[in-house]
Amino acid sequence: MANSRQIYNQYQYETSPRKLQPAKQPQKKPHTTRKTSTRSKKNIQEEIKKVKVMESKKKAKMVFYLILGFTVLFAIGYRNSQINEAFTKKQSLEKEISQVRKENEQLEVSIQNSLNLSQIEALAKEKLGMQKLTSKQTIYIDLPKKDYVKAGSEEIIIDENQGVMESIITFIKNIFK
Repeated sequence: MANSRQIYNQYQYETSPRKLQPAKQPQKKPHTTRKTSTRSKKNIQEEIKKVKVMESKKKAKMVFYLILGFTVLFAIGYRNSQINEAFTKKQSLEKEISQVRKENEQLEVSIQNSLNLSQIEALAKEKLGMQKLTSKQTIYIDLPKKDYVKAGSEEIIIDENQGVMESIITFIKNIFK
């Protein structure tokens, strides 16, 4: 150990430092030979088949998941397209409704303007050829002042103090009348 300290304390003129060596070198294990198994070719072939079957199952599983994923994505896309189609249809119907409402309001305004008495009179004169009545065309009718409304002939009798038995008897009498 004293020599190793002296080596470390010495000044080095080189640019690269010296590699330090550990005090204790790990011993390498001698190479052991593997025991060869006494498996037969059939066993090895069966294991290879099992491995291939497992790998094919993994591949089939992967393909199934991919197909499932694409199916889900397709369903989501189809649903979104239906939603978009319904939304555009709704928007077009709303535009149609607003146009019909505007037309209704315009028609109401035009009806209100056409209800003016002077306009009605002008239309009657122009289109229908009507004229105002003269005093010669007026006919007066005399109506008698007698009232033509007849009074009701039915009488309504209300007995408030009638008991239960009396009301049953009255009901039976009215049935046989």
